[in-house]
Amino acid sequence: MTQSYRRSGDETPQDRPYAYGDDHGQGYGHGHEAYGASPGAGFSEHAVPPPPPYAPERRRRARRPVALIAAVALASALIGGGSAALIAGATQTSAQNSSSTPLVNAGKTSGSGVSGVAKAVSPAIVEIKAQSAKGESTGSGVVVTSAGEIVTNNHVLAGADTVTVTFSDGSRKTAEVVGTDPDKDLALVKVRGAKNLTAASLGDSSKITVGDQVVAIGSPEGLTGSVTSGIVSALDRDVTVPKEEGQGQQDGPGDRGGWPFEFGGNQYNGDTGSSKTSYKAVQTDASLNPGNSGGALINMQGQIIGINSAMYSPSSASSSSAGSVGLGFAIPINTVKDDLDALRGGGNSGV
Repeated sequence: MTQSYRRSGDETPQDRPYAYGDDHGQGYGHGHEAYGASPGAGFSEHAVPPPPPYAPERRRRARRPVALIAAVALASALIGGGSAALIAGATQTSAQNSSSTPLVNAGKTSGSGVSGVAKAVSPAIVEIKAQSAKGESTGSGVVVTSAGEIVTNNHVLAGADTVTVTFSDGSRKTAEVVGTDPDKDLALVKVRGAKNLTAASLGDSSKITVGDQVVAIGSPEGLTGSVTSGIVSALDRDVTVPKEEGQGQQDGPGDRGGWPFEFGGNQYNGDTGSSKTSYKAVQTDASLNPGNSGGALINMQGQIIGINSAMYSPSSASSSSAGSVGLGFAIPINTVKDDLDALRGGGNSGV
């Protein structure tokens, strides 16, 4: 008798009817003889019935993985949707917070940050040397018109007989004093025969807030075009400085004490004298040193927001240790703008 067999890999389910197939996939079962064959010939005594057209048990079992897959897909969709929402939110926040800061292209160059401001504004910042019978003082100035008008501090020019201006490209020009205002520690000079100079853009000092990043450009110790940066430390500081001719600081290597000034009833960097004036200053921690007087305090849009005018230097500082300690003061640019017309007319000689 031929023995019953099953192909390797066909596992016999234990909980439902089973069937074997021949080598051609034809099934045989109880009560069903192969077509054209004698009963019992070549078959097991226990023939296996073929599976029903649809196996209820198999279909119910199959439903569980399908349901599971559907659940996973739904969960993935929800998680994916949540992630998409988070990403979209981050993108929107980034778009809202990343507003571009326009840079005033004073020097017809491009860039961003401190280096961009320096490149743009440096051509409009000059070094000023003022010769007088008492010696030479060195300071800085800001070109405000292409025709050669330059704003600086009055104390830089106090008692000057001749004024020489050095530009960022190293060229030198002679300038004449147009007007001075000792009460505001401001002065205006004009370069002879100048035209098409790079002029700075004057900003709005009323919009300054504490913590704003700023850049200072000037000629400390005669080092033309030096750039430092910091923040606005405070606003409306009552700074008192001398205004008489001859009391001004010799802003150069010969005098390390710094420009004398008063704050809070105390005198710093020397005696301010009997004739003095006070103004509301912008305080900054951008490094200022002798020679920065008359230079520019600039916002990150490349606009001049102040004229650097005073700094604190420790009274015990020697020639080897004197320098900025992060206490600098600038005249707000709105004060300068309000005074420009008067300076063009000769200014205010003071009292």
